[in-house]
Amino acid sequence: MKKSVTRIILLLIVILFGGAMYYLYQKNSEDPVVYETDQASTQTIIKKTVATGSILPLEEVLIKPNISGVIEEVFVEGGDYVKSGDLLCRIKVVPNLNALNDARNAIDEAKIGLDDQLRNLERQKGLFAKGVISKVDLERAQVTYDQAKQSYGAANKRYDIVKTGTAKGFGNSANTQIRATVSGMVLEVPVEVGNQVIESNNFNEGTTIAAIADVEKMIFEGKVDESEVGKIKEDLPLEITVGAIENTVFDAVLDYIAPKGKEENGAIQFEIKGTMKKQDTVFIRAGLSANASIILARADSVLAVKEALVQFDDETKKPFVEIESGNQKFDRKDVELGVSDGIFVEVKSGISKDDKIKVWNAIESGEEDSN
Repeated sequence: MKKSVTRIILLLIVILFGGAMYYLYQKNSEDPVVYETDQASTQTIIKKTVATGSILPLEEVLIKPNISGVIEEVFVEGGDYVKSGDLLCRIKVVPNLNALNDARNAIDEAKIGLDDQLRNLERQKGLFAKGVISKVDLERAQVTYDQAKQSYGAANKRYDIVKTGTAKGFGNSANTQIRATVSGMVLEVPVEVGNQVIESNNFNEGTTIAAIADVEKMIFEGKVDESEVGKIKEDLPLEITVGAIENTVFDAVLDYIAPKGKEENGAIQFEIKGTMKKQDTVFIRAGLSANASIILARADSVLAVKEALVQFDDETKKPFVEIESGNQKFDRKDVELGVSDGIFVEVKSGISKDDKIKVWNAIESGEEDSN
């Protein structure tokens, strides 16, 4: 019994020893690891973040009527250029019966007062001719009559305004003639002949007759995520790309960052605005969607390496690369880094353009030969 146990133990030892020897043989027979190398190059590195938004006019003016009525005639359409004071449309007033009745009653009251003052004036003239009253009393009666006459005329004009929206002597100041208040391009005319419009007052914004803007002064308006807003600041350059205009980049300057963010789809977004430089050759339509690349940092024609080649010390966290000093032999070189765009990183010091830098993705010699 004891001899059987001893034999089994010896057999296991022999099997384990043989397996260990076979593993070591296989390990030594593997092809050696070959490391590729790469070199630094001259690059223009731009660190940027992207914001989505649209192109809008810097100042857009909405033309609204100061009288209610029905559109009788429209003189402009979207795309027309107008000057301040140009006629946009004409409104036909639909009079309010209560206001019309009050205006008519005001005329009747003014006529009664005028007739009364006329009789009084004639009476004063007769008394003055007989020497009963002084000239001052006569002149006072004349002034009172003139005031009653003026009130009567004003009541008639008020009636005409309520009924038609204008009165004699007003000309271009008629409320029924809607005119441009600024010069620029008509972006849209959301009303048509026959549409009813409401006047603009303290209780109602009123109906928009037309939108006018200076299309030579456009801005980019977009939003950035809260994770990016801390990286940007005013006066940074922007590169605007418009989806509808291919192969064209528009320059702009970031001049507004919202001090307060708004929650959208579970994330906090901050509004930004950038003034675009005037374009003489390309017409940009208002409302086009666009993307803005915010240039955070830029380094032109600098020595750079791929970020994948850079390593960081476990203790000091300082960057370094390994430079080839012989056949598959590498020496560590500390480097000073600058601007990075996520692919390339600027190297300020530590290596030269001719140095061969170790690539950490090892390739077996057998695989390399097969390629």
